[in-house]
Amino acid sequence: MYSRRRGVNLGLFLLLSKLFQVGFDNIPPVTLVTMALNIVLFLSPIKPLFDVCISVHETWNRKDWKRLFYSPFHHADDWHLYFNMVSMLYKGIRLEQRLGSRWFAYLLSVFSLMTGVVYLLLEMLLTELMSDHSYKMQCAVGFSGVLFALKVVNSYYNPGSITYLMGIPVRNQYACWAELVVIHLVAPGTSFVGHLSGILVGLMYTKGPLKDLMKMCAEGVSSSNYTRQQTRFSSQGYSGYNASSYHTPNNRTNYTGGMTDEEQLEEAIHASLNDYGAHSNGRRPYTFGRPGQLSAEEMRQQRLNRFAR
Repeated sequence: MYSRRRGVNLGLFLLLSKLFQVGFDNIPPVTLVTMALNIVLFLSPIKPLFDVCISVHETWNRKDWKRLFYSPFHHADDWHLYFNMVSMLYKGIRLEQRLGSRWFAYLLSVFSLMTGVVYLLLEMLLTELMSDHSYKMQCAVGFSGVLFALKVVNSYYNPGSITYLMGIPVRNQYACWAELVVIHLVAPGTSFVGHLSGILVGLMYTKGPLKDLMKMCAEGVSSSNYTRQQTRFSSQGYSGYNASSYHTPNNRTNYTGGMTDEEQLEEAIHASLNDYGAHSNGRRPYTFGRPGQLSAEEMRQQRLNRFAR
């Protein structure tokens, strides 16, 4: 979430260049659609920024609840869009392949709404604690709150990894907190409360009841056929992606050790390209794991695991 006005469009051109460099075929569908939505709404916003940004005064006091849905997908300027979408590209490639497209789309929808709700609650709490009504007026837009929530989820699945923040090694589970502080030291115009809201939502999913509640809701509204699939949800999310492949000797999921976000993105794309080349039909499945490198025993074990759930 951010609070600056739109500038020139160099950031947008760099973002499009990055997408062409990665290749649209190498970006999972939900990640690609989410990025496309953000770009379209940047070029043709639903309303002016002041009419879509989220604040206690505009959203809670005036009951303008549409802002909860609009604010995550609007950006203050092209650089705001660029940095958020490059981060989304990296996180989307990793998490959508791990969780599956259906669950990842569900996750993004819930996180987009929940970060706004938590943002409002924190701003109201600050208003009471500080006796300062200016907190009710602070208005924010942007996808970065959702990205901080995704960062927490990504760290949850890679707890022992190391990432570098301004050259300083930080364990993955603490990286979001360190980044929260660093961002607001080097870019004080960003929304500290918005980013903190994302971290708290991510923790509600990984450490709290949010994931179980999401599973219960998904099962409650599913059709009979879809319900049979949903009963196989594993702790990683959608069970259509074989969890046993994450533990094979040749897995490529632990990308984060000693690499920057840019290097992690390149490594994720490299793995996707390798997976693409391993399938003769030319359509790359959005899964980790490399069937061509599995032994007969590992393949047999995966089949047993699939039917055992």
